[in-house]
Amino acid sequence: MNTERYHLAQVNTATLRAPLDSPEMAEFIAQIESINAIADADPGFVWRLRSEGANDATSIRAFDDERILITLTVWQSLEALSNYVYRGAHANIMRDRRRWFEKTDRPILALWWVPVGHTPTIAEAKERLEHLCLYGSTPIAFSFSKPFPQPNRVELATSSY
Repeated sequence: MNTERYHLAQVNTATLRAPLDSPEMAEFIAQIESINAIADADPGFVWRLRSEGANDATSIRAFDDERILITLTVWQSLEALSNYVYRGAHANIMRDRRRWFEKTDRPILALWWVPVGHTPTIAEAKERLEHLCLYGSTPIAFSFSKPFPQPNRVELATSSY
């Protein structure tokens, strides 16, 4: 029986409609610090990727396309992340995202369980996004609409037979 605990890792990407320093992006940029502060103060928040010497990850270029921003975070649970994303101030950004970011045919968000204490890497996050794109939601990478339970819950459920 697996007694190790898990946290939820999430990656999301956003393709900028304009350069970050352009007037079109000013309203988005003005909200980053406060949105990150809300996440940092959330009791379900564990960790987020930051640029060296900065409080956000906007200068990290994880993809060949320089317009793609990456957000990589860890949360205590799916519920904690969902509450942060879809309620409160972050929900306002979600509603306005088409003003700042291009629509894409590929998944822009992937979720997966990580052992407590594990810090996901950008390479790991990119692999999870690619897996979700190729195979849809699986225990390896999944979406909010088709989530998977923590691995220990699956093992506990199947070990009783």
